[in-house]
Amino acid sequence: MITRGKNVRISAKAILIRKGRVLLMRARDRQGVYYLLPGGGQRHGETLHEALVRECLEETGVLVRPLEARYIRDYIAGHHEFAASDGAFHQVEIMFLCEFVKKTGRPRRPDKNQTGSSWVLLSRLAKVRLYPSVLKPLLGPAGQLRGPVYLGDVN
Repeated sequence: MITRGKNVRISAKAILIRKGRVLLMRARDRQGVYYLLPGGGQRHGETLHEALVRECLEETGVLVRPLEARYIRDYIAGHHEFAASDGAFHQVEIMFLCEFVKKTGRPRRPDKNQTGSSWVLLSRLAKVRLYPSVLKPLLGPAGQLRGPVYLGDVN
């Protein structure tokens, strides 16, 4: 959900890697299919870990155990290719390395434009449309995470 205005939205995202694959949300826009990390906005009174577990269950049906925060990104829409649709939207995304606990069933509430989830081979990331695209070189082919913690206002 995009919230317009002067508020900054906090979002928790999951980096879940198993058997050489990363769990990603699949979505579609006018340009076709793209992928993004599962997760979403933190609710008032909810910890980041609680938000992450809830969002992963809602979007993927996968129960995760959040581990350490690995990447932090500002997304200031006006600086990126989605400025026309996202307007003045500003989100801070905290991306957590997660551990797979179990598949609990079907997703409950995927977001608008989301068409499902996929386990994408790490070796294929260079060939898919991934947001933020800065993650492509940071998620190593063997599942090791590289690079700085704070990524800045990047896409």
